Amino acid sequence: MDPSRHTQELKLLHSISTIVDQSIDMRSVVHPILEALAECLNFRLATITLLRKGGDDILIEAAHGLTRAQAEMGRYKLGEGVTGKVVLSGEPMIIPRTSESPIFLNRTQQGRDPDTAFICVPVKEKQEVVGALSVYRPFADDEQLKEDATILGIVASMVARAVLLRRDVLEQQEHLKEENRQLRAELTRRYHPDNIVGNSREMQGVYDQIFQVAKSQATVLINGETGTGKELVAHALHYASTRASEPFVRVHCAALPESLIESELFGHVKGAFTGAVSDRKGRFELADGGTIFLDEIGEIPLSIQAKLLRVLQEREFERVGGIKTIKVNVRIIAATHRDLPAMVEKGLFREDLYYRLSVFPIFVPPLVKRKADIILLADHFMAKYAQENGKKVNRLSNEALDLLMRHRWPGNVRELENCVERAVLLADGEVIRPEVLPSSIQLSDDPEKPDAGAVPLLVEGASLGEMVERYEKAILTESLKLTHGNIAAAARQLLSTPRIVSYKVKQYGLAAS
Repeated sequence: MDPSRHTQELKLLHSISTIVDQSIDMRSVVHPILEALAECLNFRLATITLLRKGGDDILIEAAHGLTRAQAEMGRYKLGEGVTGKVVLSGEPMIIPRTSESPIFLNRTQQGRDPDTAFICVPVKEKQEVVGALSVYRPFADDEQLKEDATILGIVASMVARAVLLRRDVLEQQEHLKEENRQLRAELTRRYHPDNIVGNSREMQGVYDQIFQVAKSQATVLINGETGTGKELVAHALHYASTRASEPFVRVHCAALPESLIESELFGHVKGAFTGAVSDRKGRFELADGGTIFLDEIGEIPLSIQAKLLRVLQEREFERVGGIKTIKVNVRIIAATHRDLPAMVEKGLFREDLYYRLSVFPIFVPPLVKRKADIILLADHFMAKYAQENGKKVNRLSNEALDLLMRHRWPGNVRELENCVERAVLLADGEVIRPEVLPSSIQLSDDPEKPDAGAVPLLVEGASLGEMVERYEKAILTESLKLTHGNIAAAARQLLSTPRIVSYKVKQYGLAAS
């Protein structure tokens, strides 16, 4: 061996040893090592490829002498080309002249020169091949090429640990990306309007409005009583929009004290007030690119409303204590159970802010106005909490259903959910019976609190047949309302046949199409 060559190799190995000792992060060590190889041993270019864990894809992870586009072309399968065969077998390969080799694929378009040699050695960690180290060099005799392969094998063993760690990091990143994709898909499925429980005519109108406005950038004001599901509508709007992959940030305005709400919305700079020990982003900045949901917007104090109006108009603001103007790209959805027009009349809410917010208003009806959904919702919550609590509850008794239908539900869907959750926990067996329902539900048929929408089961002086007919007529009437008089649709809803439904409709003199 040429003494000067031997000296170069020793210097190279010492240099690589120093680089590896400084860090085990492949991104920090590989590029300096590849540069040292090219400089010390006159290699034209050098690459490190990684075998993806659990697969057969081999990709160039780092390269010296290749552009990013060329490196991206260096993709192989196990056993494919020189690199694929080396990774599969765990044995080095030498191609003296790339232009004469039938297995040299030249994916990176660097082996066209007939005087180019290619050397590829496996990168192993505890006998596991995790990748390969490859170089292009000018043609040389067999002895020189074998010596180069030996040096490359030593270098490959020195960087093997860093390469393995890099592969594990990439695997974790892919796992997190896939988990993120699955979570977003689950959120999209969960909050899609089709999956908001309820098929009443009133809720169909809400769904239509969601679909009409979801893809736009319009500000939406959701109005409805507490517990009707306004946040579900806001989620549905976001996940059906073009911003679905961006943040959804909720601000519960009623839960924030007046002294903190400005900082929460717009952020603050260090020293803006006592306790502001560092700069802090507000909710608008955190929602940049996505959607901000201002729940209970009617609780925003007048002192903040002017600044909120500016954000709606200009999409810009300053942090508390700051002078730098911050611009954001957010879609604003607000919700309230308050009568904002009445608040405007009383001077409690800015008129200009109200009109800015209510570009597209959506009203979520109270549960008492959508009684057709009560049974669907009750079944949904029953299945949910039975699964969560390992219970075998799978049915509500007719008496329990009757009580649910009679109740006025001042707390709306939230009250119904709490009621069913409690009933599932208390139920003994597979059926929810009246005695496990809250007393407020059991007393719903109090004659002092009549419910005009309910059909009484017991009618004094009526026979059993007459009372059954009254109830059957009420069921058919409600079904025909929901299906707009469509006999076939009503039959599907009632799990019956069009012939039977048509007969009953004529029997009771009901209107149908």
